[in-house]
Amino acid sequence: MDVLWSAEGDAMLTVREVHGELAAQRDIAYTTVMTVMDRLAKKALVEQEKDGRAYRYRARASRGAMTAELMRDTLSDFGSGSRESALVAFVEEASSEDIAALKQALAELSDS
Repeated sequence: MDVLWSAEGDAMLTVREVHGELAAQRDIAYTTVMTVMDRLAKKALVEQEKDGRAYRYRARASRGAMTAELMRDTLSDFGSGSRESALVAFVEEASSEDIAALKQALAELSDS
């Protein structure tokens, strides 16, 4: 996902391009990348588009949007009391930078 998120603009990448980026950092098989990309497409985490004999891929959403969705999904699995305690536990362990970002986001929400 990091490779797709770092692609310029709305670029769609082939498995070969994703593999090339990953292989520069570690030893990874082309077929492994192909399998993972296919699974990500089946889970609707990436968009898949046929381009000749190959497929091109791009992330369905930004890193921030996907992270927020995962957090919402996780919180929705809890009852209301458990949700509150999970959020409190998260904030208690958040860094000062995270808390500042949360305060800013909450302020922007209350302004709109």
